[in-house]
Amino acid sequence: MGQLIIAEGGQLPFAVRRVYWTADVPTTKVAGNHAHHELEQLIVAVHGTIELLVETPDRQRHIFCLDRPTQGLYVPPLCWREIRFGPGAVLMCLASQEYDEADYIRDYDDFARLLSR
Repeated sequence: MGQLIIAEGGQLPFAVRRVYWTADVPTTKVAGNHAHHELEQLIVAVHGTIELLVETPDRQRHIFCLDRPTQGLYVPPLCWREIRFGPGAVLMCLASQEYDEADYIRDYDDFARLLSR
């Protein structure tokens, strides 16, 4: 048997403009470490386990564990994320925009200052 997993436009809070995968990340590395001004994302662990720490604009921190491809985590704009990959994990991201370096907030202090305005 198996599973067929579908993400159709009406099921997502945004139109998908980009899809990418991240794989072969060492378990000792913390990935992500950024936020976005406008980008929305749906993150899925298509293989293995991925742990995400997400800090929301109201400064609440949440930890999510994605460990099956039937789960997805919606990450709205202005959320800081830190990602830890389990052995062999593969992350797939559906994004609301094409890549735009100007949309990234890569420094946590800049993120904190932006939220305190």
